[in-house]
Amino acid sequence: MDPIAVISIIGGLILLLLFIGAPVKPVRFIGQGAIKLIIGALFLFFLNAFGNQAGIHVPINLATSAISGFLGIPGLFALVAIQTWII
Repeated sequence: MDPIAVISIIGGLILLLLFIGAPVKPVRFIGQGAIKLIIGALFLFFLNAFGNQAGIHVPINLATSAISGFLGIPGLFALVAIQTWII
């Protein structure tokens, strides 16, 4: 394909998005998910920092961050229970 045609198509799509607007819902959904993952990682960090005295350690990875971030404090307690009694 001709480079001028590719640049013209990309420029046309950019102009179309400027006039119509970018889809806000998917960007907002991805942003909220990323924020919840970060909050979950912070929950796990503080749990590991303060739980060291009680011998509680839950690894910080994508799965545990997602569980503690999306479920909140009950998810964090569930991870501690799983770590303590099941694993």
